[in-house]
Formats: sequence, structure tokens, C-alpha cells
Amino acid sequence: MRERVYIALGGNIGDVVKNFCRAVELIAQRCTLTKASSLYETEPWGLRNQPNFINAVIEIETALSPEDLLHFLQEIEDELGRQRQIRWGRRTIDLDIILFGSRMIDTIELKIPHRYLLYRDFFLVPLLEIEPDAEYPADGRKLAYFLERLPQQLRTIIGKKEDSLWKDTITSLLRAQ
Repeated sequence: MRERVYIALGGNIGDVVKNFCRAVELIAQRCTLTKASSLYETEPWGLRNQPNFINAVIEIETALSPEDLLHFLQEIEDELGRQRQIRWGRRTIDLDIILFGSRMIDTIELKIPHRYLLYRDFFLVPLLEIEPDAEYPADGRKLAYFLERLPQQLRTIIGKKEDSLWKDTITSLLRAQ
């Protein structure tokens, strides 16, 4: 059975957009890319003394289990130079499963929905861009409800970032599938 999954992409060092494009190309080798948000420039969250981030969300369909998808995404992060040294620190790329169908998973290795989904505008805004009616699996409330109530001090989005490489890569992958 194939499920609809939302993956958040983030990064703030190196050629972030190139890393995003390569990550999505690799993901599309084992999953079906169905949608991709715009790119968003965001202020760092948690650890502030670092460069701004670029964030996006993609929608895929996959037959992989949540755990297998997690390991696949971690392999992609490793291939793209991700270092896991400092929590909320600088990174070439971060790939987070934020929703996996309507599943609720809470294990040591994996928490779905993502534990910070309701508190990060850099998850909610791009997700709602590509799926305006997205719901929170625990109670069925629209994610737009949570975004509307997100306190100003948790808002980090500076604005959209236009990039032709991102647009061209997404367009090419969507046409190929």
C-alpha cells in the first residue's frame, strides 16, 4: 500500500538549493514525488548564532515503511555531508518526515507527526502551501488552525526565496513521473 508522506527539507551551509535538488532526485528514485513547496528563507531556531536557513516541504507517495523511509532519508543526508554534532546547529541538509498518512508513531527512533510540527512555521507554511487542507492526525483539526495561533516569537520565516534550479528540478521530476 502506498501512503502520502510529507518531508521537510532544511539547510543553511554549503549550496543548500543544490543539496535540496539532489536530495529530491534521490528520493524520487524510490518514491513518487507528487508536490513541492516554494523555498523559504528562515531565521535559525533554537541555536541563533548561525546563517539563515532555507526550508521547503515535499509530498511523496511511497510503499516504504516509516522506519525504512527514515533510514533512506538518513542515508541521503549522509551522502550530502550532513554532520550530526550540535542540536539545531548548522547543516548541509535536514530531511524530516513530518506526516506519514494519518499514522501516529512514537518510538525512540521516530515520532510522527514530527514532534515540532505544530510549533514551526517553516514546517506549517510550506506544507499548507502544497496541501491547504492538511489535518493533524491526532484530532483531525486543520493545520491552518495551528498556524493561525502560532505566537509571533515562534515565527521564523523571512520570505520566499526564488530559485530557478529548484523550480527546474521539481518540474523535471514531476514530468518524469
